[in-house]
Amino acid sequence: MKIALIVPAYRPTEDMIPMLERFMGNPEYVPIVVNDGSGAEYEGIFARIPDGCVLLRHEVNRGKGAALKTAIGYVLEKLPECGLAVTADADGQHHFEDIQRVVASAAEHPGTLVLGSRAFDGDVPFKSRWGNAITRQVFAIASGVKIRDTQTGLRAFDRACMEKFATIPGDRYEYEINMLLYAAREGIEMREETIRTIYLDDNSASSFHPFRDSFKIYACILKYAMSSIIAFLVDWLLLNLLVHVPFGLGAAGNLTLSQVIARVVSATVNFIINKKVVFRSKEDWKPEFVKYSGLAVAVLVGNVLLMRLLNGVLGWNYNVAYVLIQIVMYVFNFVLQGRFVYNRRKK
Repeated sequence: MKIALIVPAYRPTEDMIPMLERFMGNPEYVPIVVNDGSGAEYEGIFARIPDGCVLLRHEVNRGKGAALKTAIGYVLEKLPECGLAVTADADGQHHFEDIQRVVASAAEHPGTLVLGSRAFDGDVPFKSRWGNAITRQVFAIASGVKIRDTQTGLRAFDRACMEKFATIPGDRYEYEINMLLYAAREGIEMREETIRTIYLDDNSASSFHPFRDSFKIYACILKYAMSSIIAFLVDWLLLNLLVHVPFGLGAAGNLTLSQVIARVVSATVNFIINKKVVFRSKEDWKPEFVKYSGLAVAVLVGNVLLMRLLNGVLGWNYNVAYVLIQIVMYVFNFVLQGRFVYNRRKK
């Protein structure tokens, strides 16, 4: 079995050449470089790529995600002998031994996505430390999966995963976070191998823009929250309408019944949007609905008890209490939905 070494390259430095040369002496590896529209001034670097290395081109810059998918598609179509693929950055930050260790882990654990995760110790540029720390926390909330390094470009996976990853949306840096979200949602095990943290010249060669590309990544993750926001608005509007309806149950009883009705309606809206739009689950809706209903009942009970405590016992305004309760319950509910309701993780 051979391994496709995929290197997406946009305006690469000279450090790419010795990395490729190191692998050319190993017959197990097939290096594939994608020139992602780097421009004429970088043709000298690409001309020095060792013989035997596959060079693919984008006429214009299309983004790292598009370059990765171009290479993965090439492997699937042209290189049936490659049972594994490993992606590495073109700036020389991934060490030869680290790449080999990540590949070995992927070969030992078929069907997994192996990540070369940096420890972020030592002298790490602020934008890299800050960007990964924030993304790591947001990703954990969105997917229910904790990963130490969500922005690593060193990843290894087998041919079955290649076929799935080739269809993931996203053409730029958001593609890499989409891959992790897809793996979490589809139950693909993610393993982490610790690699050394290397930054050359304060990471000046990286084309990752800390604000522009972070926004794309966070926007990609936060789309998973839109369903909950819509459900929140439906729930809040109905509650404010229903609390004025005289059900004849007393102040506490009217508030409780209003909460129940509003939550049933908003939960139904939330379930439909999550299944069809957010998680795009194609599984039978019945078992998912049963799990979702069980979670919804637990959340509803928690809402009622907390509302009685804050509004009935402590005397808080019910709108203030409601907003506070929803913030707490949102994180709890969203994580459990992603992990247990729609997630088809292998047991």
